[in-house]
Formats: sequence, C-alpha cells, structure tokens
Amino acid sequence: MTEIILVRHGETEWNVSETFRGRADVDLNETGMRQAELLGKYLSEEKIDLIYTSPLKRAVKTAEAIAKFQKIEVKTVENLIDFNYGEWQGLTLEEVIERDDVLYQDWLDTPEQMRIPGGETLADVLNRAMPFVVNSVMRCREGKIALVSHRVVLKVIICALLKLDNAHFWDIKMDNGAITRFLYDGDHAVLTSHNDISHLREIQGHKLNDF
Repeated sequence: MTEIILVRHGETEWNVSETFRGRADVDLNETGMRQAELLGKYLSEEKIDLIYTSPLKRAVKTAEAIAKFQKIEVKTVENLIDFNYGEWQGLTLEEVIERDDVLYQDWLDTPEQMRIPGGETLADVLNRAMPFVVNSVMRCREGKIALVSHRVVLKVIICALLKLDNAHFWDIKMDNGAITRFLYDGDHAVLTSHNDISHLREIQGHKLNDF
C-alpha cells in the first residue's frame, strides 16, 4: 500500500483574519513560514517519493520546505488548488454573515448541497481531486506521497478515503501546518493519524486555526 501524507499549508494573514481565500494567491505569514520549516524538519526523518502541491504559493512554499530535505522536485497540480469560494473570496467571515446569514448557515448545515454564488460545490472538488489521488497511488505503488493542499480540498479527500459523503465535511478538523496520514491501495484506505501538529510544539502558544 502507498502511504499518503496530506499536508495543509502554513498560516497566512487571511487565516488569522478569517478571510475566505479560495483562489487568491495569499502568501504565508511569518508563523506560516515557521510552520513550513518545522514540517520539513519533521518529515526529513522519512523518505518521501513524490510531493504534489496546489499551485498557490502558500501551498508551494510549504511543499518546498518539505522537498528541501527530501532533495526531490515539487510538482504543482491544478487538481489540488483551493476551493473556489466565488463571491465570498476576499470577504471576512463577519462580512459573509452580514451579507447573507441564511446562506452561510446553509454552508454549515448542508455543505454537501451548497454552491456558493460564483463558486464550486464540494462535489466539484471531489471530482477533480480524488481521481488524481488514485492515479498518484497507482504510480507510486509501495512508496510514500505528500499532497500539500488546502482545508476544503483536504477535508473532501479525507471524507472520500474514509468512504464518507460530503455531509460529514464539518466532522473533520484540519489545522494550518497539520498532517493526516493514510495507507491506501487505490480502493481501501486505513487512517493512521489525523491532524498531527506534534511538530509545531515550539509555537504551540500560537492559536491554530481550522479556518
């Protein structure tokens, strides 16, 4: 079986301000850069065969911090790009609630049914991300793959690997700089660890955010 290491990118200022990022190419902040560095050091103790990342620089820089210790090339793929938040992109959570609190409550209550105006659905994310995950596993065989992506994309992948539908989206937590691991053969997946932030101990005084 292939080991899949799912990595959420480090923190950005838009995480701190609870601003919906989506396709906006927001960079890591100082804490995010430190999280990426600690991620790379933590994973340097094992051999990773392939590293794939979303093309957005917050993910690319996180992936490069891992690749530096592995001495392999980071491969960017559109399949792992962040969720398209449509009209919500660039708005804070407070602004979205002020604009349409009913629509935001629908996002919390029935995420699997929601299409944010001008954006994607979780099914759209599933349809672009999971075929790529399966194909990557088929190429890697018995190796180890790191996939660096974003909160929504990673939660959808985790649900799919656990054979849960997207109604369970909010049942999963994924902090900035966190790692989730699966063993996967392209059909059956075994969750071996989730939302691991043990490598971030030295900055644990900093509030981690699942936004």
